[in-house]
Amino acid sequence: MPNSVAFENPDQRKCFDLASLLVIAISIALMHLLTNSRYGLHRDELQFLSDARHLDWGFVAYPPMTPFLENISLHLFGLNLVGLRLFSVITQSLVIFITGRMAWELGGDRLTQITAALSVALSPLPLFEGTEFQYSSFDLLWWVLIAFFVIRLLKTEDPRWWLAIGASIGFGLQTKYSILFFIAGLLGGLVLTSARRYLVNRWFWMAVALALVIFLPNIIWQVRHDFISYRFLQHIHVRDVGQGRTNGFIRGQFIICANLAAAPLWIAGLLGYFRDRRYRMLAWMYVIPFMLFLLAKGRDYYLAPAYPMLMAMGAVVAERWIATRSEIARRSIGGLYFAGVITYGFFAIALLVPLQSSGPLKRFALANNGDLREEFGWTELVQTVAAIRDSLPKDQQQNLGIVVGNYGEQGAIEILGAPYQLPPPISTTNSAWLRGYPTPQPTTLIVIGFSQRGADRRFTGCRWAGHNGNSEGIHNEESKDHPDIFLCGPPRTSWPDFWKDNQNFG
Repeated sequence: MPNSVAFENPDQRKCFDLASLLVIAISIALMHLLTNSRYGLHRDELQFLSDARHLDWGFVAYPPMTPFLENISLHLFGLNLVGLRLFSVITQSLVIFITGRMAWELGGDRLTQITAALSVALSPLPLFEGTEFQYSSFDLLWWVLIAFFVIRLLKTEDPRWWLAIGASIGFGLQTKYSILFFIAGLLGGLVLTSARRYLVNRWFWMAVALALVIFLPNIIWQVRHDFISYRFLQHIHVRDVGQGRTNGFIRGQFIICANLAAAPLWIAGLLGYFRDRRYRMLAWMYVIPFMLFLLAKGRDYYLAPAYPMLMAMGAVVAERWIATRSEIARRSIGGLYFAGVITYGFFAIALLVPLQSSGPLKRFALANNGDLREEFGWTELVQTVAAIRDSLPKDQQQNLGIVVGNYGEQGAIEILGAPYQLPPPISTTNSAWLRGYPTPQPTTLIVIGFSQRGADRRFTGCRWAGHNGNSEGIHNEESKDHPDIFLCGPPRTSWPDFWKDNQNFG
């Protein structure tokens, strides 16, 4: 049957459009599911897993959403890497699908939806978010959902969509505090466009109340802990600026946040929003966070969640523009665009996704991707610590503590050390500091993550006890910066004083 007849029914056409988006989203999901077990846990994932075992309404480094989700994953899948990362994979697939639906809401046809979805699917940051569970993985979804619901609001002029926006904002605030910049863009877009009429609408204020109710438990937690997360964020920002991690913000928008070949598309999307009076609010939802991050020296990937909405409008603008060209021009431009997006996408996949357990692709990824290098060595660390413990006399083993210098080591000892019956880690970093030191206090300490000088300054009678590295000889933070493990006596001061003087943010 000819295509013109096969899809004359609008419902059939819509189903085929949805199927096309699902194919893209599921293909990316399958890639992650097939590769996410190749290496090991990232140090950030180990911190989330540690906090997942101590659920609360807040944590020093982030709101409670990600540890809560990982607590569910732990109960469902144990330490299976594919299972632990499943929520992140589902989240990225939803982002791809919703991007295509945004293009449809803006008036795009099937090819337009595919263009927008594929451009996001093959962008570096969304690809990365499916390889690990990070709060940024879920933060991306909330930004995209807010943008989608704003489009629905402006298209239908049904103010009840504010409730969906408010709920997404509330859950976003429970995921990552940087969504405040997107909220600033949303409020700025309201004030600066005709959408300001909603400021006097009861549904808008109901949405504000809903967001605050969802976020309220974390607000109460922050009040009870003297807004410790604010002090943490200040410290991390100063560190990032000092180490140059905030350099290249604008460059990162092109090569990290979005597919480089898709730059004309998202730029066209931004201009398209500005030119469309109905949807102009979404332009400010990008520009205001961009300017705030730029002026505040934010890291380049913080703005990545804003690009799917630009891709959606950009695909619609491109569809309308290319329709005015000749057939040869349409085919040439379309072919060139997709070739560029796919080529850059394959490069990003080779860089970010653990495609091989061995071989040239693994060597390429590890040589160029510091995050993948941080997935090696944790099991060896735990085994080395267990061997040091087993070599001690029984009386020392019974009064043993394991002091760690960072949250990766903390998570490794707590999560991966369970089968070896290692004692809980003693950590002064982030939320572990709030949990306090053990009672009774240990008299023999295995000390990880400190230099000889640092260990001697804090603890008594330190001697070298082992080496912290990995069997593959990969240079990462642990093998390079913390290569030695020490056996020490108690702190040089009392435990309360030691704890008070050694609070760390990292």
